[in-house]
Amino acid sequence: MKLYEHTAAELSRLLQAKEVSSVDVVHSFLERIGLFDPHLKAFITPTPLMALDTAAEVDNRRMRKEKMHPLAGVPVAVKDNISTRDLRTTCASRVLENYVPPYDATVIGNLRNAGMPLLGKTNMDEFAMGSSTENSAFFPTRNPWDLSRVPGGSSGGSAVAVSTAMAPLALGSDTGGSIRQPASFCGVTGLRPTYGRVSRYGLIAFASSLDQIGTLTLTALDCAFLMNLIAGYDPLDSTSLPQDEPDYTDCTDPEVKGLRVGVIKQNVSAGFDREVTDAVLKAASLLEKNRAEVTEVSLPLTDYGLGAYYLIAPSEASSNLGRYDGVRYGYSAEGSSVEAMFSRTRGEGFGSEVKRRIMIGTYALSAGYYDAYYLQAMKVRTLIRHDYEAVFKNFDLLIGASSPTPAFKIGEKTADPLQMYLSDVCNITDSLAGVPSLSVPAGIHSSGLPMGMQLTASPLREKLLLKVASFFEQERDPLSLRPQLELSEGGSP
Repeated sequence: MKLYEHTAAELSRLLQAKEVSSVDVVHSFLERIGLFDPHLKAFITPTPLMALDTAAEVDNRRMRKEKMHPLAGVPVAVKDNISTRDLRTTCASRVLENYVPPYDATVIGNLRNAGMPLLGKTNMDEFAMGSSTENSAFFPTRNPWDLSRVPGGSSGGSAVAVSTAMAPLALGSDTGGSIRQPASFCGVTGLRPTYGRVSRYGLIAFASSLDQIGTLTLTALDCAFLMNLIAGYDPLDSTSLPQDEPDYTDCTDPEVKGLRVGVIKQNVSAGFDREVTDAVLKAASLLEKNRAEVTEVSLPLTDYGLGAYYLIAPSEASSNLGRYDGVRYGYSAEGSSVEAMFSRTRGEGFGSEVKRRIMIGTYALSAGYYDAYYLQAMKVRTLIRHDYEAVFKNFDLLIGASSPTPAFKIGEKTADPLQMYLSDVCNITDSLAGVPSLSVPAGIHSSGLPMGMQLTASPLREKLLLKVASFFEQERDPLSLRPQLELSEGGSP
């Protein structure tokens, strides 16, 4: 078994036992990246020399028998909207194409302190606005299961890196499904934690009341290891929750007896792909066979979630992206006046989807329309949160589809933004409610593409999600859900 084929937990064990070196582990993943990333385009900025330097330092420290974090020497990939000191952070936008942050995000500081080699910054939809990673200003990322299809978005690069064993672990961000939907499309495990559980300091903002850093991994245990490192209170983030953090790796007991499970009626809809809904219902039946209590449940305001989200998120984006004016940092265009310079900078620097959302948000916040749009959307958000609070009085866990369909074709939805927005319909209400949500593989579609199902719990119950994910992993080998990539004589997968 080659080093890149191991899970992060297995690599941790091998490294701690000194059966392998971190340098060898990193070389294995770098070779994989060199072979496949030219075709998949998961990385915007690969960092091989930085990764090898960190790996060599870890190996030296281990030889000196220093006490080290369990993930020391295990490589990681990071979405390119998370600030990395002295390493460019582009948000896949021309506006920030040459931006090099002077500071690390809190989660990056955690990775560095643990001794995790950074393999590179991964591709994404520009400023995390998209569901396909086609909105990157640089290039689209391709789904490794079918190169004609999207990997999902906006954390598509991170999902592809983990799916193809170009990285054992990756960080992404999730505003309205940007971790869970690509996890579903690529056949990996993607966690959006409770809002405030992981520091957002250094995450370049899209919609501040919704954005959350999370994980993309092959297994629940790998996710647990990474959560142990990145979760926790941070005084630099005013929304960070002052909670004592549990040991997430204590999630391998697969007992589900007595668990109260609700199958979300709206997330096994008649309008969804039939094989997707069948996979979710099959998973629910498996829980029931293992003596969980399974019942259908309705979240009646789900139908209003999409509209509320696409008012709230663009409104916050309109405010957050106002800083990119060509003066303070980022791309700057020349103009005959200040107004002309602003206009040219934003016109040339932002892509069409970012401009669309800025305009929607600016309109929704404008005088005369604030009460009719943004304020109403915020009221709907409150009612959605109340829906979840009521449901979790009677249920421990909710289950539904992660996406209505498997991955769609590249270019299939770019001409119709509304159809693109609808691909997030399963994910948005969890984001609005701020609850933790985990996408786990649910099987392979007849088209040969992976399908995902979404597990949702009440705030701060990520350990329950990981426990149930571990239960489902008993029924399958996680490695079987990796695409079989081979290079042709022409050098393409």
